[in-house]
Amino acid sequence: MDGTDLRAVFGAVRAEVAKAVVGQEGAVSGMMVGVLAQGHVLLEGVPGVAKTLLVRSLAAAMSLDTKRIQFTPDLMPGDVTGSLVYDASTGTFPFREGPVFTNVLLADEINRTPPKTQSALLEAMEERQVSVDGGAHPLPDPFFVAATMNPIEFEGTYTLPEAQLDRFLMKLTMDIPPRDVEFQVLRRHADGFVARDVSSAGIVPVVDRSQVLAAQRAVRGVAARDDVLAYVVDLARATRAAPSVRVGVSPRGATALLAAAKAWAWMTGADAITPDHVQAMLVPVWRHRLRVAPDAELEGVGADAVLRQVLQQVRVPI
Repeated sequence: MDGTDLRAVFGAVRAEVAKAVVGQEGAVSGMMVGVLAQGHVLLEGVPGVAKTLLVRSLAAAMSLDTKRIQFTPDLMPGDVTGSLVYDASTGTFPFREGPVFTNVLLADEINRTPPKTQSALLEAMEERQVSVDGGAHPLPDPFFVAATMNPIEFEGTYTLPEAQLDRFLMKLTMDIPPRDVEFQVLRRHADGFVARDVSSAGIVPVVDRSQVLAAQRAVRGVAARDDVLAYVVDLARATRAAPSVRVGVSPRGATALLAAAKAWAWMTGADAITPDHVQAMLVPVWRHRLRVAPDAELEGVGADAVLRQVLQQVRVPI
């Protein structure tokens, strides 16, 4: 299958997801970018805006194995990664895989559990393996974490550690939909759709695992001119110099933006990234990497506003 055909089948993924998820086109695009760029995605929104449904629908359309972890205050690290379990018949302690051993891991309400358990995902997300008692256990390929979280002002939530936030390629926000979209959601439920069962929406697999891996290879091959790379560097440095920012974007954040821009360029039919691709990905890739200064926060300045200002200030290569 050539690159054009591969892009076409990934375009069909969007149509399949739309059978279950009404609206939220930006979040759907961001999730696809995450898979293609081999990154992980945070989905933030109030309960009930289809965060979990989006993840399940995407996995179903890509025929990828998926597992779900409901993060709770009493969840232990071994509940995520797996552990050694005594086998009385052999007198040994074989490793029993946890739910992290899958293609798509849905980490539901990740900020409902304490930092110790949140950090159990770190090695898996970064190294794509789990280490238990000195033994390394590789995770399946592809491996993608989609973590949903409630806004921090909700009761019973914990702030995600900065080290863990940095492991996520993107942070996507899912808002309450407009009235017409909300009506369409209700119409579908009135017609028999059950959110717990994505098959009730008629989603069928249109991409298989080998095609996902092939698309990831194609994305890595998307070209980047030196002037566009310099543009990314200048944007990152501008965040560090912004007066309303306490901690700006790191070099790892710059490489994350490059990876996302490559995926978006490939999805839109381009063979090389342009400033437009960089600009389209900048806010979702960097919004969770900035630390806004306390005085700016008190004035209501958020990371998104700072990043939009940076985009206006930095010269765009021609």
